[in-house]
Order: sequence, then C-alpha cells, then structure tokens
Amino acid sequence: MKTSKTIVLIHGLFVNNTSWAAWKTYFENQGYTVHTPANPGHVGDPADLRKNIQPGLTKVGFEDVVMNIVKLIDTLPEKPIVIGHSLAGLVVQKLIELDKAVAGVSIDGAPPKNVLAPWQTIKMVLPVVNPFKTGTPYMGTREWYHKAFFNNYTKSESDAFYNEIAVPESRKIAWDSLLKPFAKVDFKKAHNPLLFIGGENDTIFPATFTKKIAGSYKDPNSQVDFKSFAGRSHFIAGEKGWEEVAEYTLNWIHNL
Repeated sequence: MKTSKTIVLIHGLFVNNTSWAAWKTYFENQGYTVHTPANPGHVGDPADLRKNIQPGLTKVGFEDVVMNIVKLIDTLPEKPIVIGHSLAGLVVQKLIELDKAVAGVSIDGAPPKNVLAPWQTIKMVLPVVNPFKTGTPYMGTREWYHKAFFNNYTKSESDAFYNEIAVPESRKIAWDSLLKPFAKVDFKKAHNPLLFIGGENDTIFPATFTKKIAGSYKDPNSQVDFKSFAGRSHFIAGEKGWEEVAEYTLNWIHNL
C-alpha cells in the first residue's frame, strides 16, 4: 500500500497539542514531517488556558474537531498517517472513514456513538456530561485528573502533570460523541489500516473496551490490529515508558 512520511498527531479532551511534544520530536527524528494541531479553543499554553478560557470554547463540537483536522489535511502534499489519543482516537476512525489518511492509530480511543460504553467509562465521564451544566466549560479537578489520567502516579506527581497539561474543555464535544449521528462509524465499509492501542490500567477506556471497538470492524479485506500495553493508564502517551508505545507504533507503520 501507499505509505506516507507525514504524520498528524491529534490530541484528545482535557489536554491540548502541547501533550504531543515528545512524540513530535520522536517521529521527526525518524524522518517524518509531523503536525500537532490544536483543537478549536485549545490554542496556547495550558496554564494560560486555565486562567483565560478562550471565547467560543463551549460551542466547539465533535464535528468541529474532525473538520479542523480535515482542513489541515487538505493543505498537505500527501495523505498523512493520523495518530490520536482518547477522543481523538474516534477522530482517527472518522478520518479513516472519510478516506483522509493512509493509516490511523487510535490510542486509548473513545467509542463511536454506535458502540456502547461500559459502566466504568460512563462513571468517569459523568462530570463532563452533567446535563445541568450544558453550555459551561468543564475544568476537571486535580482529583479527577488523578483518577482519570494519572492513576499510575502519586497525588503529588499527578498534580505536577496537571499543572503541565490540564486545560478547560467543551462539554459539547463529549455530548456530540454520544448523541450526534456524525459520531457513528460505518464498521462495514472498506478502509485503510487501523491500529488500536489500549492501556490495561486505563480507568476511562480500559484495554478490553478498546479491543471491542477494534473488533467491531467487519470488512474482511481491511486491516485492523490491536495491541494492549500492560500496566499503562490513560496517560499512556505521556507516562514513563511512552517510548515503547511510540516505537511499537513506528514499527507498525513501517510494516504496512
């Protein structure tokens, strides 16, 4: 198949594109051109974003996030490889469905609308989709981030990571992924290769759930792969040992 030397790294909810800094350097050192776009309402330094929430953030929806990446891809000289974490794992699935990428990697990815999430996932995201706070930004507490992202670390270590990457979020993105038809994925459609990576210690999207999403694809001629990493949390792309995950991703790309 046709490969690409262009990679687009897509960030998920509750963080911004600064969370991909190490991965950007890693793949650039391997000869790739790497883009790390920020979602609408997420441009800037996380600490500044926490102090000054960007105008219009609460109006940003799931389709806005996807089309922001499509707009970037349409300016590139070649179709890229897309790599997304968390909610951006679902973005990757949509970009592959839209034939905007030669291959996609979903890391601890969120489910499409047509895959039922387990109670563990629902319980963790309930504060985000609080129906009484629709239209307001969501800013997770340090305690929520410790449970959701940094559960492999002590509370003091978790707080340091919070200071580094936590940002306010649009609740509408999460709501849209639950309710909007655009958040469905056509699992019967032929598609370019997909890799799903799960973390066994992920408290939002456990690896067993990631495997379920991967297993939903039905076209026998389309490549879908799954890899679980033992002991990894939802912070899999940033926590200690992230290089192993990046290397596995790189090898998968090389073997396409």
